[in-house]
Amino acid sequence: MLIDFQQHYTPPELLKGDAGKLTVDLDRDGNPHYLLNPLLADLGAHIRVMDAAGIDAGVLTCGSGFDQPDLAICRTINDRMREAEKAHPGRFIGLAHVPALKGAEAAAELKRCAVELGFPGVVIASELQDQPLDAESLRPFWKACADLNLYVFIHPLPRVIRWSRMDADDLGRMLGWEFSLMTAAVRLINSGLLDELPTLRIQFSHFAGGIGRYLGRIRGFQQRDKWGTASLPRHGRQPKKPFDYYLDERLFYDIAGWAGPDHAAEWGAHWVKFGLQELPFSQLVFATDYPQAVREAGEVAAYTEAVRTLSADGRALAAGANAEKLIPDIAQRLAAARKSPVQARA
Repeated sequence: MLIDFQQHYTPPELLKGDAGKLTVDLDRDGNPHYLLNPLLADLGAHIRVMDAAGIDAGVLTCGSGFDQPDLAICRTINDRMREAEKAHPGRFIGLAHVPALKGAEAAAELKRCAVELGFPGVVIASELQDQPLDAESLRPFWKACADLNLYVFIHPLPRVIRWSRMDADDLGRMLGWEFSLMTAAVRLINSGLLDELPTLRIQFSHFAGGIGRYLGRIRGFQQRDKWGTASLPRHGRQPKKPFDYYLDERLFYDIAGWAGPDHAAEWGAHWVKFGLQELPFSQLVFATDYPQAVREAGEVAAYTEAVRTLSADGRALAAGANAEKLIPDIAQRLAAARKSPVQARA
């Protein structure tokens, strides 16, 4: 059963931009930070693309909710996600969206999403309101996720990294997004969060920004005594176990992250090829990043086939390997949905 762990959906009432036109949303400094794509609101197109590629179901998240402090907007997104599930039984899985820095509000909405709506996870950005994911103010959010058995999907922050040299050439999305994922992964490991919450499951998008390509450097600077940081409060942090334990056994990663859609199969397969060499297969899940990285049915199908032909591990990923590690009841969940009467139409 092939599950696409990264599909984007924006309810029509929340999709900004010119109707029917592909535009880009700009941050307060005029930098591009999110693609306003009409396909985001077209669930019928999602279904056609999945059918063409042999994808059984897609996990839906909404960019408007990655770093959303407004509970009312989060609730609207969550309700629309549930409506999408009901309208297309067994084809979509919604994730929760919450104002993660607002402890009581976030906890209540997480519980509603887990218990009433039946979502298996929650999505957040790689930074929240300019706060890192290891901030003390986020500890209640992480504990609530662990207590509710919700996995956490981390997507690049909607806003670009606030570094002045990112103010040209679309560098915020090109490189800044990936740097933010790597930064979040290293900070979460060193913060001790994964030691405090041993059942917490986290899925990083885009191979955690391609973190495998930097592991030689990361491992080197984790040697605090060698680099003179052992006694520095913020820079000498170390987790309880070896750093690679968390990379190899505690974190999960999806295989999306290339930029398309031109040459989607070629570039996507190239990206996945290196990711398979750099991170353990046991922690990887299939993803397309539709409709942002790839937008046409033929491109998604070609990318899926390219992953399948990479190696035995590629074939396994394109057959749904490891999906149950993030959603343990995935087979029963989708089977039950398909047996239920359709309650709505999107």
